[in-house]
Amino acid sequence: MGSRQDARALAALVVRVVLGWIFAAAGWWKVFSLGATQHARTLFVEPYADTLLPAWSLWIAGTTVPFVELGGGALLLLGWRRLPAAAGLGGVLILVTFGHLLLDPLFDFSAHVVPRTLLLVLLLALHGDDRWSLDAWLARRRSPGSPPG
Repeated sequence: MGSRQDARALAALVVRVVLGWIFAAAGWWKVFSLGATQHARTLFVEPYADTLLPAWSLWIAGTTVPFVELGGGALLLLGWRRLPAAAGLGGVLILVTFGHLLLDPLFDFSAHVVPRTLLLVLLLALHGDDRWSLDAWLARRRSPGSPPG
């Protein structure tokens, strides 16, 4: 340890694992404790019933988000399929931002959306440095000597 590359790899690992745990834990709770249907009903369908959004779209989004969070978080923890996982989690953050602003244009994002978004952007910025991921390990096995990507 000690080189700039090692520091960037460590930063990528820490960001990926922290963000993975945040989303995996939220998804786990929404899927196995609350239930995806209850999540959809209480956080999507009921609050947005009087908006321009059709009920069917609220049910689809509300039942899908917990599984995207659980799966995307788990993939980040493993370091496998990091870009698709980040894309899915980024989509959740965009959806949540849209929804909150639809109900309250002055919604305070500082406790939920902003930290996750900043970690996701940092993770994407460090993507090529994340050599301790399963993706990087698999890439090294396929072509020894190539940089992780």
